[in-house]
Amino acid sequence: MTRSAPRLDQRLLAAIADLDRKGRPIAETNRLVGEAAARLGLPKPSYEQVRQVVHRGRNGRRVYGARDAVIDISFRTAAPEVVVRRLIERERLPKDK
Repeated sequence: MTRSAPRLDQRLLAAIADLDRKGRPIAETNRLVGEAAARLGLPKPSYEQVRQVVHRGRNGRRVYGARDAVIDISFRTAAPEVVVRRLIERERLPKDK
């Protein structure tokens, strides 16, 4: 039986955002996230969890934030240069009114 996570770890949320690409099928992103979860020793998220996060990200509701940066630096899931680039890109996004 495959283990699945009831709540997604922040590292997996960041991985989904990093692995999703325009034009990439969600099933492929799901497979890649499953591999990332295995490397991190975390339960594999369900397809539905990944699908929901991908759709939120594609609709512009998922924005890389300070919490994501701290997690990436703490767990070394992204190089410092990548973290800085993501934070700079976040500041360039239009602000909600």
